[in-house]
Amino acid sequence: MPPSISDIDALLPQTQCTRCGFDGCKPYAEAISEGTPHNQCPPGGQATANKLAALLKRDALPLNPTFGASTPYTVAFIDEDKCIGCTKCIQACPVDAIIGANKLMHTVITEQCTGCDLCVEPCPVDCIEMLPAPHHMQPEALSEADKQARAQQNRIRYTQNNVRKAARKKQTVQQYEVKKWAGATSITESTEAKKAFIQAALERVKAKKGNTNEKG
Repeated sequence: MPPSISDIDALLPQTQCTRCGFDGCKPYAEAISEGTPHNQCPPGGQATANKLAALLKRDALPLNPTFGASTPYTVAFIDEDKCIGCTKCIQACPVDAIIGANKLMHTVITEQCTGCDLCVEPCPVDCIEMLPAPHHMQPEALSEADKQARAQQNRIRYTQNNVRKAARKKQTVQQYEVKKWAGATSITESTEAKKAFIQAALERVKAKKGNTNEKG
């Protein structure tokens, strides 16, 4: 029996960085199960590629440089003096590792940052940079159990983020439909009111003509 998507996903680092060419670790796991090469995860590095090869009983492959090189673990840092509070980085973060509010300073929760760097490009004032993570967060400083625990926490926050985004999108669509319906109803009511007004005016004209004819 081939490995499940969950088995494959469990070996990925859950950085949700999309560097593999997919929208997140689970979509990449789904693609791998369907035959996509298992060596496209720079954050996981060669170690992850080897683990996936063993799980899938495929040939070991070197990390594909097309998708980037494996580098030391980095985390996002926001220059708070330059931050304008636009919330674009908050919206881009896949694991809710950035806190702040509209027009207020934002900051990164270092311990929750996966180093995906997806917050860097949307920033309109270039106040975000990727810096080496503290030593205790580097892979070499973590046991396998610690790595799995961190990946699981990343996975949970990523899932919660997606659920919240989906709910927000659904709410936006519903609000649009309500406004659209209200607008259409308003237009319809307005049109019907105009028709009724015109019809009443015509009836009054007819009534006057009838009275005039009778008098004649």
